[in-house]
Parts: sequence; C-alpha cells; structure tokens
Amino acid sequence: QVQLVETGGGLVQAGGSLRLSCTASGRPFSYSPMGWFRQAPEKEREFVAAISWRGMTSYADSVKGRFTISRDNAKQMVYLQMSSLKPEDTAVYYCVADKDTMKDLMSGTGDYWGQGTQVTVSS
Repeated sequence: QVQLVETGGGLVQAGGSLRLSCTASGRPFSYSPMGWFRQAPEKEREFVAAISWRGMTSYADSVKGRFTISRDNAKQMVYLQMSSLKPEDTAVYYCVADKDTMKDLMSGTGDYWGQGTQVTVSS
C-alpha cells in the first residue's frame, strides 16, 4: 500500500520558519517527481513546489525565494524548508508524488497524495 506521510506542520509567527517532511513508502519513489501543494480555508488547492528525481526544482511565484524543496532518494523523503513565513501561507500542506512527469504533478493530477499537515502562521 502506497503511503505519503507528512510531518512538521505547526504554529509559527510571521517571519518564522518551518520544515515539512514527507516519507513515501509502498513502492519505489527514487525516480518519481515529488512535491507539495497547499489548500487554505475556502480556497482551492494550489501548487507550491516540485522536485524531479534528479533534483530539478520548480516553485510557485508566491513562495520563490522563501521556500526550498529537497529530497533524499535513499530515504524516499522529500522536504519543504519554509522561511519568512507569512499569514497567507497558512494552509494544509500536502505531499504529492507522480508515477511519470513533473508536469502531471504540477497540474494537480499527481498519482499519490498524503493526508496533509496543518501550517498556521500568526501575524
């Protein structure tokens, strides 16, 4: 059974930092693109960041320069380091992986999704 499990969410003040982790299991993910989406209350789910198995990255404009995605293929983990957090970053953050392409993942049609972890940024 494929599972993506996110950890690291919590409450932080504006300007602070958090690091999210996602552990993948149930199948090999070393060659799969992985990434993060988020969904704020009463808003649609939106793309945050993605990383290919070779380490190529892509970010939403709203987080460029503040968030960094990375991965450890040996551990089948992906990370999201979030800095200079803003109240508008408050959302449930979801880890996502796709069997094939970064494009599919970034479009929101990734094959595997985690349950999400809450990030709350207070002003």
